[in-house]
Amino acid sequence: MNKGLLKAWNDEKGFGFIKSDTLAHDTFIHISALKHMSRKPKVGDTIYFEVATQPDGKTKAINCRIEGVAALKVTPKKSNHHRVAKSNFTDSFLGKVASISIIAVLGFVAVNKYNHYQSSEQFNNNTPVITNADLATFDEQYPKIVIPKSTQNFTCEGKQYCTGMLACRDGVLDDSFFVVGDFG
Repeated sequence: MNKGLLKAWNDEKGFGFIKSDTLAHDTFIHISALKHMSRKPKVGDTIYFEVATQPDGKTKAINCRIEGVAALKVTPKKSNHHRVAKSNFTDSFLGKVASISIIAVLGFVAVNKYNHYQSSEQFNNNTPVITNADLATFDEQYPKIVIPKSTQNFTCEGKQYCTGMLACRDGVLDDSFFVVGDFG
């Protein structure tokens, strides 16, 4: 741990420089390195600190304390938010096996659905399609079938609903079909 004297401090910007007999250059210090102290630093304070090199090659003071100044006790901040406990289930071996199993089952179901979809697509692709050329030759391939008109007259005997209608042929009641409509 190094010991030095705070030779400059900018209270507005929250930084300054420490002069130490053991270091060749003055060391940059930021207020965040002293946030646990009960007061802000003043020029002339003795600072105990460690040195860290930043990515740009410059050095800064870390783990600082002001000689003769009490450190604040760190108390957890109270919050109205409820903290959700982290489950250790996913970190355990059983949790990892269960997670992998769920993923595997979902993958299996997806592959089966995809294969079923592909097989139904193949079935649909084998279904014949009637084109205009087919329609042009349809009458030649399938001559018109004429169904003779029935000469029998059927009546519903005044019935108006399907449940009450029975077909009458030659005076015999035939309930093999319902007559819908009035033929008389």
